[in-house]
Amino acid sequence: MAALPASPAMPGAQHARPGAGAWIVLAILCFVYVLNFLDRQLLSILAKPIQDELGVTDSQLGLIGGLYFAMFYCILAIPVGWLADRTNRVRVLAFSCALWSAATAACGMASSYPQLALARMTVGVGEAGGVPPSYAIISDYFPPGMRGTALSLFNLGPPIGQALGVAFGASIAAAYSWRLAFIWVGVVGLVTALVVWLVVREPRKGGLDAAPGAVAAAAEPAPPFWRTCREYFANPVLRGMALACGATQFITYAVLNFTVLFLMREKGMALEQVAVWYALVIGTGICAGMFASGRLIDRLSRKSKTAYAYLPATGLTLAMPFFALFVWADSWPLALAFLLLPTGLNYFYLSPAVTLVQEEVRPNQRVLSGALLLLVMNLIGLGFGPAYLGMASDFFRATHPDNSLQMAFYTLIPFYVLAVGMFLRLARTIRLQTQQETTP
Repeated sequence: MAALPASPAMPGAQHARPGAGAWIVLAILCFVYVLNFLDRQLLSILAKPIQDELGVTDSQLGLIGGLYFAMFYCILAIPVGWLADRTNRVRVLAFSCALWSAATAACGMASSYPQLALARMTVGVGEAGGVPPSYAIISDYFPPGMRGTALSLFNLGPPIGQALGVAFGASIAAAYSWRLAFIWVGVVGLVTALVVWLVVREPRKGGLDAAPGAVAAAAEPAPPFWRTCREYFANPVLRGMALACGATQFITYAVLNFTVLFLMREKGMALEQVAVWYALVIGTGICAGMFASGRLIDRLSRKSKTAYAYLPATGLTLAMPFFALFVWADSWPLALAFLLLPTGLNYFYLSPAVTLVQEEVRPNQRVLSGALLLLVMNLIGLGFGPAYLGMASDFFRATHPDNSLQMAFYTLIPFYVLAVGMFLRLARTIRLQTQQETTP
């Protein structure tokens, strides 16, 4: 198949409408992200049959779904981002997709906890090269003013991946075995990696940026690795956004990794019911939240840059009471009804965060800067959220043997308050920085 052309750079490109090729590339990258998250979430979706066969505890599940995975996923994203800024981002993405897909298939062949942990770590190695290159590629296919929408559409990958993972993984596990679900998803990923390699063309770095000299600056060699890192963390807005997102992901990853187990073990849900009803909640809730936040940030940020912080803070504030009701509900239908709204509102942070970072840095620093954002927020959220919740559940099991996960879920509510406070502080930082930039 012929490669898709990159959108051409032209004067006033910031107002140009992207061509059909750009939207096809966005669709392909979104599907890669779907597989990225589907692979990642299969473990939590299939937690109960894995526990039944391999005899792992909640703490062990939290570690391989969180900390062990995150150590490789977050840290390796930095050198991979540095490499992608200097080479072909599409090739890096295709190779990474092939690696994590092969490792996913290996998860289905594990016969012990150490083998499963090793395979999950390898999935993390591959996925380290998935998202940051995609952010930068999309930013060079879509002009400013449309990037929030484009990145919000790309960020539909996680909810679609989660929904497909729940529906597909639970159905296959119920009909055949949990192992077959991992193997089939791995094979699909290998085919997708080949499509990326053959179809997507590397776009011109900075070709659609509005700033004068952006294309010339992008054509220059990428800045040294440590210089980009220093500039990122020296910027109080970028640093504050990464930390606030980390506090939010502490909640979202903890919830994602244990909700299926919680619904099955303490709410009485069966795998067949999970495959339909929980998949619908995940698919509709998070997709709506991702798309709505992307559209809102494109509109609101034109009026005030503080929208990048106030929008996530508002979403989390509205989500908090409904999350508490989800944990409290005494039946799975009622629990799912309460879960729908926070499922969307919890993700009002992602599109604003990604858009802000991509527009704050130079075009030849976008992949590494995106990787630094992911490093902080995933190391905090993915690394410690699931591990914390699993350990909390095991802690409560002695006194609450029938509802230990429910008690553990309640302890996440203070983290909502923390995340909201951090986004409000970020809004103040953005306002002060904007005032300094506009003061003569």
